Amino acid sequence: MQEEQQPETAADLMSSSDAPEDDQKETSDESPNISDADAFKILLEMKMKKRQKKPNLPSTVTELVTEEGSKVFVVGTAHFSDSSKRDVVKTIQEVQPDVVVVELCQYRVSMLKMDEKTLLKEAKEINLEKLQQAIKQNGVMSGLMQMLLLKVSAHITEQLGMAPGGEFREAFKEAGKVPFCKFHLGDRPIPVTFKRAIAALSFWQKVKLAWGLCFLSDPISKDDVEKCKQKDLLEQMMAEMIGEFPDLHRTIVSERDIYLTYMLKQAAKRIELPGASETEPRKCIPSVVVGVVGMGHVPGIEKNWNTDLNIHEIMSVPPPSTSSKVVRFVIKATVFGLVGYGCYRVGQRTFQFVLSMPTTQNCLQRLTEIRPRH
Repeated sequence: MQEEQQPETAADLMSSSDAPEDDQKETSDESPNISDADAFKILLEMKMKKRQKKPNLPSTVTELVTEEGSKVFVVGTAHFSDSSKRDVVKTIQEVQPDVVVVELCQYRVSMLKMDEKTLLKEAKEINLEKLQQAIKQNGVMSGLMQMLLLKVSAHITEQLGMAPGGEFREAFKEAGKVPFCKFHLGDRPIPVTFKRAIAALSFWQKVKLAWGLCFLSDPISKDDVEKCKQKDLLEQMMAEMIGEFPDLHRTIVSERDIYLTYMLKQAAKRIELPGASETEPRKCIPSVVVGVVGMGHVPGIEKNWNTDLNIHEIMSVPPPSTSSKVVRFVIKATVFGLVGYGCYRVGQRTFQFVLSMPTTQNCLQRLTEIRPRH
């Protein structure tokens, strides 16, 4: 859409209503000769004029500044909230960012282009196909844990009749309306998070957590969501269930705070402007970034903002523990045992059925009669 608007905008700026009629005719006959650098400057100037020097931002926005002078506006959201959608739209329109960063990874990016009706249906449905995909992607234990967390999300979706991630879809749409605005995925890959989370728990802690997730059924209203603006509803529910597991909170929340902070800082690098000529040195200016994250991550991002971050450690996946190997062996043995028993029962019944057929009985009788003759 932006590419279609660029020639029209440039032509409008080049034409003048006060020019003589002959000149206007010549101008209309010839296409304006504008270099890429000039077109970039024109659109950049338009963007800067729309960018508010003192933006009127929602109360859910936290402003952070990098050492290079770049500004990062972090919008704290509730993942099931219409108000959060409006906050995201208003913030992007006010500051006209160079980069928008959202709390998503490549494994969840499909939700950005799906319509609300399809997402609502997908979020409510938890079937065998999804379970197989989760196990294939994350392993047995991590896959099962992911399905249990999806059950929590599905419970909220069913209670509210609202699909999750609406604020991310709004951010994606609005970023496309801002000239030269990039869109970044800022969350740690979900397989890494789940594998590290599972590795942090003992066998009995896994059982206890799974039990709590399986029997989650408390009713939720839209008022409850808006009351949770100080802490995202989904993350608050998770925090209540994992409160007695500090290691789990560390992997699911604290480590992702570090990762999100790192990605926001990376997005806030200074922007290099094109020079008027190849010999002219290029000028760098501070950038403006909008981050869209769950409200529960905002305090952690503020805490980590002025520290040197190393994400290599939190991106490593520890080897499976002994308990995980035992559980995996038990699950596989159970599955194969059930399949084998099923085949045995089916085979036994089939064999009995074949024996009871008249044709089989006649053949056996003839064989019996033939044997004594030999």
